[in-house]
Amino acid sequence: MSTTSMNGPSSSSKPFAVVTGASDGIGLELAKQFAQNGFDLLIAADSSKIQRAAAELEAMGAEVEPVQVDLAEHEGTHKLLAAIEASGRPVDAVAINAGVGVSGRFIETDLAEEMNMVRLNVLSTLHLTKYMAKQMAARGQGRILITSSIAATMPTPYEAVYGATKAFDRSLSQSLREELKETGVTVTTLMPGATETNFFHRAHADDTKLGASEKDSAADVAKEGYEALMDGKDHVVAGSLKNKFQAAAGYALPDPLVAKMHAGMSAPGSAKK
Repeated sequence: MSTTSMNGPSSSSKPFAVVTGASDGIGLELAKQFAQNGFDLLIAADSSKIQRAAAELEAMGAEVEPVQVDLAEHEGTHKLLAAIEASGRPVDAVAINAGVGVSGRFIETDLAEEMNMVRLNVLSTLHLTKYMAKQMAARGQGRILITSSIAATMPTPYEAVYGATKAFDRSLSQSLREELKETGVTVTTLMPGATETNFFHRAHADDTKLGASEKDSAADVAKEGYEALMDGKDHVVAGSLKNKFQAAAGYALPDPLVAKMHAGMSAPGSAKK
């Protein structure tokens, strides 16, 4: 396994990308997109599966450094930044993708789980984006992809805190895009809908209509996200046409109506109704 931080800076002339949440799901598929398109990679996740992901990516011809860190912890984010610096390579593209969800009635969900989610989805995203944006702006080039969600466009009953974190991610991404447009740095928001990953199980949402619904392929979502990033687009609502309708409804319809519609899909036990 290529570990540039241990062996000194790489001599590779390939472009270099960083992907978080890359052990599986959308993050791993994003990393595959970069590998297929000639990038070397530094990938991060809190799971030991990151080593297996690195081997899979190296088999595609990329030089890969896996970093196992919990980005919900401040020290974990610092460890990732230290690994990026130790690589000795400028980052051409970063996919800030790590995130989790918590589902259920707000008065019954676990506060510790929600605080952990806020630290990962919001604070870590802010920390990494601040670092990468400053580095890229100083070089006059770079691409930033932030994974938000179509949930960012609407109230999200029974996923109240999750939706709020994704609204933060979307707002941050879109705001920075405008700020950085003269610097050579592009910022793109990836907004998937329900995707075939471990997300719903981890969020305790298997018994909801959303959790039980037909979902988009993580590979398809990642391909759309990668292409939007490379094209310098401001955002992409990835996946099925249904996602585009839901995002449009989130923008256009009154919040109380959208909240009621979302509640019907996300309420505990709604899959059985």
